[in-house]
Amino acid sequence: MGIRAKILAISALLVAGVVFVNDPAISWLARGAEQAEKEHLEMRTNDTPQVQADSAPRVSHTEAEWKKLLTTDQYHVTREKGTERPFTGEYWNNHKEGVYRCVCCGAPLFSSETKFESGTGWPSFYQPLDKKNVGEKADDSFFMHRTEVLCRRCNAHLGHVFDDGPLPTGLRYCINSAALKFEEQKEPQKPAAANPPVEAAPPAAVGADQ
Repeated sequence: MGIRAKILAISALLVAGVVFVNDPAISWLARGAEQAEKEHLEMRTNDTPQVQADSAPRVSHTEAEWKKLLTTDQYHVTREKGTERPFTGEYWNNHKEGVYRCVCCGAPLFSSETKFESGTGWPSFYQPLDKKNVGEKADDSFFMHRTEVLCRRCNAHLGHVFDDGPLPTGLRYCINSAALKFEEQKEPQKPAAANPPVEAAPPAAVGADQ
């Protein structure tokens, strides 16, 4: 039984008055759900580097310097955590082979090997090229709970990651084209870990992800 199913089962039984909180069966079920949730969080935390709010990036510039180095759209997305409109970015429909680098510092972030058609209008990948270069941070802005994706080298905002991607990871890194710089290669770099062929993911709601 999954985590959510266990929690729903507990709630339903309590509401129906079938069991009491001190019932051994319900205590076992609650402990199982709690342990499973704890293990899930530990796996995600250990698997993906977390970007701390006070972490010092290896590439740093003043806001004035960033504005000189980047275009208006690039600055808005990467330094002000903006979002480009779907189906307007340079790379959402790019099918060339190569590596997608951070537009701010050049760190290699994603490979065309893990890019897939999500139907959202933003470049989508099922895993980073190197997890050491891509970090995650909780984002509760706009009354939503999401997971922000950032470049670990310069703290540039890239987009968000969702749990509705294809196999083998089940993740969808929804990234702004303005945060990327594509480097075409005849033989693109592959992610650190070899993965089985990716399956097609069901189309996500257009314009509702970023």
